Amino acid sequence: MKIHTKLKSAQYFLARMDFQMFSLAMLLLAGVEQSLASCMVDSFTVKADFDQARYAGKWYALQKKDPEGLFLQDNISAEYTIGEDGAMVAASKGRVTLFGFWVVCADMAAQYSVPDPASPGKMFMNYQGLASYLSSGGDNYWVIDTDYENYALTYACRTLKDDGSCDDGYSLLFSRNPRGLPPAIQRVVRQKQEEICLVGEFQPVLQTGAC
Repeated sequence: MKIHTKLKSAQYFLARMDFQMFSLAMLLLAGVEQSLASCMVDSFTVKADFDQARYAGKWYALQKKDPEGLFLQDNISAEYTIGEDGAMVAASKGRVTLFGFWVVCADMAAQYSVPDPASPGKMFMNYQGLASYLSSGGDNYWVIDTDYENYALTYACRTLKDDGSCDDGYSLLFSRNPRGLPPAIQRVVRQKQEEICLVGEFQPVLQTGAC
């Protein structure tokens, strides 16, 4: 009788363990699926009712997540203005290393268009290097968030994976003040970086006034 009871108890324990393991596996799978879904670029939100006029002015990069290939490395700044035609343009600077050893201050120019007026925070940027050794091209330029007076977080995805997440992209955290942001705003920025699946991938941008 005691043996039979112990066998039943053991069977119950094993069945309960199997159920718990199954539940845990399903919970983990759901978490992975949710994470993948939230990292789809099309699901990222941008600044609502983005105002180019308020965004205009000087910004300094504090952090960056690089794309593949050549990219500005430090002392990055950008001056945004609104042209007579109402379009936003920018003159940006930053140091870059060419040919593996030549460090120069690069000057870039960019023009911005808004493909969908209903989403003004999602722009397209055409850029040109103001020297023959610098590249030209076009990228998306999304303003993920900004308060216009202190910080702005921008994002661009150059290529997508088959699952809709980003395969090659970059992001810049800008500040009106090259010395940094207060802790309260840093917490807001970190939340936004998490929403675009880039927490932990940013590097600090040195600002010494070299450019």
